[in-house]
Amino acid sequence: MNHIGSIMSKTATAIVWPSDLDPTVASFHVRNELETDLAPERIWPWLVHARRWPELYADASRVRTPAAELVLGMRFTWRTLGVGVTTVIEESVPNERLAWRGSGVGAKGYHAWVFERRGTGTCLVTEETQRGLMPSLFRSRLQPRLRDCHKRWLEGLVRAARLGHPDTVAAVA
Repeated sequence: MNHIGSIMSKTATAIVWPSDLDPTVASFHVRNELETDLAPERIWPWLVHARRWPELYADASRVRTPAAELVLGMRFTWRTLGVGVTTVIEESVPNERLAWRGSGVGAKGYHAWVFERRGTGTCLVTEETQRGLMPSLFRSRLQPRLRDCHKRWLEGLVRAARLGHPDTVAAVA
């Protein structure tokens, strides 16, 4: 990872932010956390099977990936909150960390996930920063909406993980 940036997180495994999208220079920063009794190995497959995100996260659609699972360096496209985004995976440590840089109309962002093992369970943390004209102009609406969306995404990941592996579960309701 070649990021130069500050470390800013409440977790033991801190996020290394790229300098241009560090929370201190971003238009806004959101952080969500959810504790579960499930091990990271149960949840991780649902996060890296991005084509299944629309089943877990209502604000994801048209996810197009070149392979079934997200891997370091992969570029993919999708829609979130009604906006088309091009995303590149910049960090991937299975069952521990995943982060991507994305850009869309008038915005760029960095979204990181940390799976912190707690006994037999996991503390899931997701943080995102955004910068640009759109995040600056619409910060007061985007920031709380994104926080709410990420809360539902975390809950969706845990709900799906309770059903089994994404390769064996037909659909998540």
